Amino acid sequence: MRDVIVVGGGIVGLATAYEVLRRRPGADVLVVEKETEVARHQSGHNSGVIHAGVYYAPGSLKARFCREGAARTRDYCTEKQIPFADTGKLVVATTPTEVQRLQDLTERARANGLTVTPLTAVALREREPHITGLAALHVPASGITDYAAVCRALASDISAAGGVVRTSTAVTAITESVTSVALSLDEDGWHSVESARQVIVCGGLQADRLAAMSGLNRGAESFEIVPFRGEYHRLPASRNHLIDSLIYPVPDPDLPFLGVHLTRTIDGGVTVGPNAVLGFSREGYRKGSLSPRDTAAFVRFPGMWQVARTHWRTGLAEQRASWRRRGYLELVRRYCPELTVEDLLPEPAGIRAQAVLRDGTLVHDFLVRATERTVHVCNAPSPAATSAFPIADHVVDLATSAGLAG
Repeated sequence: MRDVIVVGGGIVGLATAYEVLRRRPGADVLVVEKETEVARHQSGHNSGVIHAGVYYAPGSLKARFCREGAARTRDYCTEKQIPFADTGKLVVATTPTEVQRLQDLTERARANGLTVTPLTAVALREREPHITGLAALHVPASGITDYAAVCRALASDISAAGGVVRTSTAVTAITESVTSVALSLDEDGWHSVESARQVIVCGGLQADRLAAMSGLNRGAESFEIVPFRGEYHRLPASRNHLIDSLIYPVPDPDLPFLGVHLTRTIDGGVTVGPNAVLGFSREGYRKGSLSPRDTAAFVRFPGMWQVARTHWRTGLAEQRASWRRRGYLELVRRYCPELTVEDLLPEPAGIRAQAVLRDGTLVHDFLVRATERTVHVCNAPSPAATSAFPIADHVVDLATSAGLAG
């Protein structure tokens, strides 16, 4: 019997296994990942931003973990010689309503312990000559890196510490007893069972289904992972000079999305995006992807109907921008007016695993649930990549409190 099995080879799962082995050298730790390699989903399909912690409610897990996680991400990248850059971020207001929201955001950022600087329209232009707005907020603590490279380094460290990372291995059942947890596994068509004293599940896009296997997703407290496609474009190399820092719009405080932004990438390019379009396949990255199983799941879920009633205007606007490149362009031209539709080159999409509660609440914070011998990370979208190391601490602390993983 193993000491700990971690389900999920994204950055949160890998950081969790890494933390178990750091605390307990020589522990028998197995990571199982259903894809052929680590970081195939959210961890490898994102903006690459090291978030500072501007947006999150003071005292929330996101607010607590993001700032610490940013520092630890930089430390780990330095140790492993993974490139990163401290670019800073500008959050740009382009309407009077957004100016008021920006003031609220400034107060929230300061409540979260961040040093930020409000900028006038003139000061914004001086800092970023190609960006326009009524006001802006400068956040120097934001940066960029390559999270897929971080995942590969973590997988290597786990193996070096005696752990095992097993890819192409899907979990088909979780059976918990008084003394152990048994996982039924499908590895390239071969069925097997692995048992451990403790199982930690970092399932991302499949978090709800894995939680249901442990009896943690039933009744009034149930949740559904709803996939939101984040569609990106990339600017041509001739336009990379347009920005020096990361450029974000002011987000809608009622939604857990940050809006279409301009992001410098660690390879020297600039991406545009993501939007947030309802997806009809949890792992279908191509436009038009459809999974009958995934679609039926959220159509049957009562909470999704409440989300649709509350946010249908926003959803329709996002969908229109997805259908038309010019509509997408309008979202970014609000603050970068010299961009043209020809500047929006193809770039792979991402998919956000967004937990929705049965009453229609979009879960804004990280969500963790547990049984006696399992811990499930149920909602860990952005800034989970930035926050992966403190999330891992939190999850292992929960396991340790039961005397199992510590």
